[in-house]
Amino acid sequence: MNTLIPTSFGNTQISRFHFTIPILRNGLSHAYCRTKSFKLNASHSDIDTQTVEDPKEETRVDSNEASKASTPSAAAVEKDLKKVVQKTAATFAPRASTATKNPAVPGTALYTVFEVQGYVSMLLGGALSFNLIFPSNEPDIWRLMGMWSIWMFTIPSLRARDCSKNEKEALNYLFLVIPLLNVIIPFFWKSFAVVWSADIIAFFGMYAWKFGWLQRTD
Repeated sequence: MNTLIPTSFGNTQISRFHFTIPILRNGLSHAYCRTKSFKLNASHSDIDTQTVEDPKEETRVDSNEASKASTPSAAAVEKDLKKVVQKTAATFAPRASTATKNPAVPGTALYTVFEVQGYVSMLLGGALSFNLIFPSNEPDIWRLMGMWSIWMFTIPSLRARDCSKNEKEALNYLFLVIPLLNVIIPFFWKSFAVVWSADIIAFFGMYAWKFGWLQRTD
């Protein structure tokens, strides 16, 4: 009788041990499944984050490429415009009859003569346009010459010098722009003084653009 008690007690311990093993296994399996599902959820969230961030990167790349493409196109248009203006001015504007080097280089008397002649003709044209010289109550040839003085005398005199590249480009543009102003403005405002004033604004505005007078220096 005494020998059976330990045996039964041992059997109960063994049965409890066997019962606890599946519980531990089930608990570990549930924990493993939860860990695995957490990893899957984390990986899915990473994938979603990457898929959300990809369009932003593509948008930035597209914007950079568009800006790079627009810059060369603008430069190409400006380059073509310069060629057309230079060719037109070289064809119709007064130029030297020989292919020798221009003697009116900076520092020479001829350079000074052309420069003074250009700006004096500009001032005289303004006086004629405002009816200060040879005054008349009717439009006459003097006021007409004053209105066209910048195009007929100032620009050719300044172009006759051996000037810089920027000044040459400014004068080439003015040689084409001023006739347009002198023809279009009288349709809206019949005034010699207004036309001459518009030519002055265009003249110094073109110089300011080509020489960068309005650009801020750091």
